[in-house]
Amino acid sequence: MRVITGRTQVVGVMGYPVEHSLSPAMHNAAFEALNMDWVYVPLLTPPENVQEAIAGLRAMTFRGANITVPLKELIPPLMDELSEVAKQIGAVNTVCRREDGTLYGTSTDGIGFLRSLESEHVLIGDDLRVVVLGTGGSARAVTNALIQVGAKVTVVSRHRDRAAQMLWELGAEAHALQYHDPAVVQVMREAQVLVNTTPLGLYPNVEEMPPIPLEGLHPDMLVYDLVYNPPVSRLLREAQKRGCAIMNGVKMLVYQGAESFRLWTGQYPPVDVMEQVVRKALGMEFAGQIV
Repeated sequence: MRVITGRTQVVGVMGYPVEHSLSPAMHNAAFEALNMDWVYVPLLTPPENVQEAIAGLRAMTFRGANITVPLKELIPPLMDELSEVAKQIGAVNTVCRREDGTLYGTSTDGIGFLRSLESEHVLIGDDLRVVVLGTGGSARAVTNALIQVGAKVTVVSRHRDRAAQMLWELGAEAHALQYHDPAVVQVMREAQVLVNTTPLGLYPNVEEMPPIPLEGLHPDMLVYDLVYNPPVSRLLREAQKRGCAIMNGVKMLVYQGAESFRLWTGQYPPVDVMEQVVRKALGMEFAGQIV
C-alpha cells in the first residue's frame, strides 16, 4: 500500500457531489503504475463555496484539480490565466498550480473527445460530418473541438434559438436545428457521427433518450453517447438495432483525464490502466471493445 507523506503531491476533483466520481480511482491507478508520489482526492465543493475552495487550493499548494458539475462555469473568473479553449467555451475542467503560485485554467474535455474518436479510428477533419445533440457544457466543449479541426457540425436541441446562441458565442459557422424539424432526418443520414451530450438516459432514468427521428440512423454512422452509466444507454441500444457502431463516454472520461494528468505532472499516463479501472468500476468487461 502506498504511503502518503509530507512530500506527496496532491491533486483532486472539485464538484458537488463527488462521491460517485471515478476520477480518484482512475488517476491513483495511473500514479501507482508510474510509481509516482502523487495522490488524487475528492473535494466536495458546494457552488456557494467555490471562491474559498480555490483560495484553499492556492494556499495549501495543491498541484491542481479537476472541476466537475456544477462548477465548471464558475471557475474562469477565479483563475490568474485561462487557455484559449477555456475562454472560448467559458468553462474550466482543469486547474494547474504553477511554480510561482499562479493558477492556470483550461478545459481538456474537447481534446479528450477528439482523442477518444481517434482511438476508434475515426478520421478527424473537414470531411467529417457530425450531429451534436444538446447545448450544455459538454455540447460547447465537443462542438468547439470539432469546429477547430474543421468538421461540419449541426447542433440539434429542444430549442433552436439556444443552439444558435451557443454557436454564435463560439464564433462557429454551423447549423442549428430543433429536434422535430423535418430537416433533422436528412442531416443525420449525411452524418458519420452522432454525439449525445445530454444527460437523457443517464442512471437512474435509463429509459430516457433524446427525441431524434430513429429513421435517420444508418449503418455507416457511429453513435457516441457521452453517458457511460449505464454502459449501453437506450439510445445506443436503438442505434445498435439499426446497424450503427456505438460508443459510450468512458474513453472521453479517460482521455480528458489523461490530458489533465499530463498538464499537472509533465508525463502522459497509461490510458489502458485508467480505462481498465473505469470499466471495472462500472462493472464492464474490459476487452478494448467500442462500448
